[in-house]
Amino acid sequence: MKLSGKTALVTGGGTGIGWGIARALAAEGCRVMIAGRRPQPLTDAVEGWKGTPILHQTVDVTDRASVAALVQATLQQLGAIDILVNSAGTNIKTRTLAEMRPEQWDEVLAINATGVYNCMYAVLPSMRARRDGLIVNISSTSGKRAAPLGGVAYDASKFAVAALSTAAWNEEAANGIRVTTVFPGEVDTPILEKRPTAVSDERRARMLLPEDVGQVVLAIALLPPRAHIPELIIKPITQEYI
Repeated sequence: MKLSGKTALVTGGGTGIGWGIARALAAEGCRVMIAGRRPQPLTDAVEGWKGTPILHQTVDVTDRASVAALVQATLQQLGAIDILVNSAGTNIKTRTLAEMRPEQWDEVLAINATGVYNCMYAVLPSMRARRDGLIVNISSTSGKRAAPLGGVAYDASKFAVAALSTAAWNEEAANGIRVTTVFPGEVDTPILEKRPTAVSDERRARMLLPEDVGQVVLAIALLPPRAHIPELIIKPITQEYI
């Protein structure tokens, strides 16, 4: 139980990559709060978990009051937040400039980019006060190489996450706070249902699983405070990286 006594807050924690990360941290004794927009996936995830108890609360990461309430609840129920994982994200089926409506751009950027900022803004004061903390922001290989697969809005939002992370750790290193951006390639998660065309079983079988990303984030969390990984790319062995 190498993370015993630590507390983590994981957004987008009810399904997909967020849930894979939450499980990996909890398996090492970390106290975990998962959060997401929909209550049912959060409840289903927690009820099926057999390890260190995981708490859950709904949140709208685009709403700063909702995020503030989540952070306050985590502090009250679990104590100081040692690890923040921003994994909440979305995409749309209409992924080109020609097809996408302006309000869809607003939705994707609000959740994927501004949502990350909102959570960091709410958690950083307590980390600064303790001069310690780890923030892991889940971007995407679409945040390294803009491509049609992710689409215009998703690509832009994931580049924004990477830039935000870099700017933040440049500022916060002096406060003992580490910020890491993880860039996953294709992962078999529910967001695949938002692809413009259905994903075949054969393609899914070649993708990463959420627990693969979970193990990467766990490894980052287990590093001593003196060690910092600014960026990390993880992808399926069969996925091209261009």
